[in-house]
Amino acid sequence: MSEPAGGAVLGADGLLRCGWGESTDDYRAYHDTEWGRPVHGDDALFERVCLEAFQSGLSWLTILRRREGFRAAFAGFEIARVAEFGEADRERLLADPGIIRNRAKIEAAIANAKVARELDGGLDALIWGFAPAPDRPAPRTLGEVPAVTPESTALAKALKKAGFRFVGPTTAYALMQACGLVDDHLADCHVRTGPQRR
Repeated sequence: MSEPAGGAVLGADGLLRCGWGESTDDYRAYHDTEWGRPVHGDDALFERVCLEAFQSGLSWLTILRRREGFRAAFAGFEIARVAEFGEADRERLLADPGIIRNRAKIEAAIANAKVARELDGGLDALIWGFAPAPDRPAPRTLGEVPAVTPESTALAKALKKAGFRFVGPTTAYALMQACGLVDDHLADCHVRTGPQRR
């Protein structure tokens, strides 16, 4: 397997992928079926906001492998339910080995649910309001993929202004990538070039 200058990698199945998407079975499935595909709905986007915040300082693989644990612990990321979490829930979450037991991130998820519940127009409209124009050229190498953009900086500011926590510009850009606001699959990646993308 070779990765020329951070370009697409040929997998054992004969498909070209972004290099990170060929590194583990978990990443391969996530890369091929979820990452970069449009996500809509307040609860679905709330899950992604929470998971990106929990990922801060950790590898995405750590979060991906605990995703079902997070879903169970956070009531399927239903905003209305998480917004009602109280002290007993906080203690339960801090004791749950199926998630990342970081008090500040747990507190942020609950606080963010309260904010999302009260948003005028909803979380979907807020996040998708920062989607850039889709005519950006496809990156050819991983080195061409930014970590932050003007849109992610603006989204982070808007989320913070609304009251969200753990949503800096880098986290906001990772959210934009994961939820399909931007397509950062490499130019030669089969997900970008396949029939499902046309």
